[in-house]
Amino acid sequence: MAISEVEMAVPAKKTIALVAHDNMKDELLEWVSAHKDELAHHTLIGTGTTGRLVNEQTGLAVERLRSGPLGGDQQIGARISEGEVDVLLFFWDPLEPQPHDPDIKALLRIAVVWNIPVACNRASADFIMSSPHMNIAYVRRVPSHDR
Repeated sequence: MAISEVEMAVPAKKTIALVAHDNMKDELLEWVSAHKDELAHHTLIGTGTTGRLVNEQTGLAVERLRSGPLGGDQQIGARISEGEVDVLLFFWDPLEPQPHDPDIKALLRIAVVWNIPVACNRASADFIMSSPHMNIAYVRRVPSHDR
């Protein structure tokens, strides 16, 4: 059975969620530093340590949620489903097993269900940031709440 969809307006000023596994935090911090001026035009949220490190090392304002393993991934997923996150930058470590792997899969799944751009590494994050849609209003299709 196909899920019906509706269109949702995404503003020019995006809300970007930042998440990084421990082995990927340095990579994300380097990437954020390289894109600091662009990111300053958007609203940033992040899981606990990632959000703190981005703020401390770049000076960018980041709303900090819980640590990923303590519910931060789920908090971001909830915000995605409420239409409050427009882009997910999740630098995850594919070579390191994570004790909260079900939460990670749920976050990635909900991002796909709600049709938001997801970057899982530096290259995909570069492509998202260089998109002409990044700084203009955009309309995306999302699941309809009507059944």
